[in-house]
Amino acid sequence: MATSIPTTQRAAVAIHYSQPLIINTGHPVTQPSSLAPGECLVKLDCTGVCHTDLGTTKGEYPVKDHLPRVPGHEGVGTVVAIGEHTMNKDVKVGDRVGLKWIAEACLRCELCRSGEESSCPNQKTHGYTMDGTFQEYCVSYVDHVTPIPKEIESADAVCILCAGLTVYKALKQTNTVMGNWVVISGAGGGLGHLAVQYAVAVGLRVIAIDTGDERKELALKLGAEKFIDFKEVVDLVTEVKVTTGGLGPHAAIITAASGPAYDQAVLYLRNAGTLIAVGMPPNTVSFSIPIIYIVAKSIRIIGSAVGNRQDAIEALDVAARAKVKCYYELADLNSINKIFENMEHGRCVGRTVVKF
Repeated sequence: MATSIPTTQRAAVAIHYSQPLIINTGHPVTQPSSLAPGECLVKLDCTGVCHTDLGTTKGEYPVKDHLPRVPGHEGVGTVVAIGEHTMNKDVKVGDRVGLKWIAEACLRCELCRSGEESSCPNQKTHGYTMDGTFQEYCVSYVDHVTPIPKEIESADAVCILCAGLTVYKALKQTNTVMGNWVVISGAGGGLGHLAVQYAVAVGLRVIAIDTGDERKELALKLGAEKFIDFKEVVDLVTEVKVTTGGLGPHAAIITAASGPAYDQAVLYLRNAGTLIAVGMPPNTVSFSIPIIYIVAKSIRIIGSAVGNRQDAIEALDVAARAKVKCYYELADLNSINKIFENMEHGRCVGRTVVKF
């Protein structure tokens, strides 16, 4: 059992929806004696900041949990305590582990048994239904923390646990093969720039859609063959089709939280193409194109949340072998509201990592 664990810590807390987070320097730390069997306490080195964190603190998603809540769901740190009578012996005090969106799934229902843990109806989620990683010490579950390979630094690994995992799983569902075209919408953002790299790593030809010179430079540097600025192009759909020889891409991964990005994808995808829905606009946004296009073109639309525990290990392995690198800026927890402001106005390139 770990010792020298403080009773209070620094944490960013959402008190009211759509209001700035409060930095609480006296937030309580769960003590080892209070951990239930299967729970562990992780002293965090760093946390990523995800667009979903912004959405949850604004109350944009269908299920609203009671506030106050500590947001955050990408964390890397060291296990400092484990609940008594925990059966899983694979995780030990001193292990460096990652915390993800899924804090716990039941592992017993039909969805869990089929590998769809992200759709488990009994799941608990960091930063949404339980306190998350915008704090120095975070409670999680030994069955769901992810071992971090020794070859990768904590700050390089942390955003792979959500952004990387999410697009890695999305890419696996595109039904593409080497040499196929894939569009990444939101390609210069936190998820999108990782999606470009995973796609290039498996031999796909990437069209990056985003806006701004910084995002263009990053996407092309990472291996995209074509960058389309959606604010500058006259006819985005035609531009995508022309780039792919007229037929359109085989797949599109929408990481942007944009309704128009989804509508455009249905129009530019080739017949029998696949649209992977990842980015989450507010719940008031829906498809605004005629359904006949989806039917006539045999478009497959797949909603893809985060991957499962095995996907996380695979996504981290690719990053640990230097095939994928998260581009990020380091920040302090005190700047969390500024980070959210920049995120909301599209001023973030890559990702932001908060160091504790």
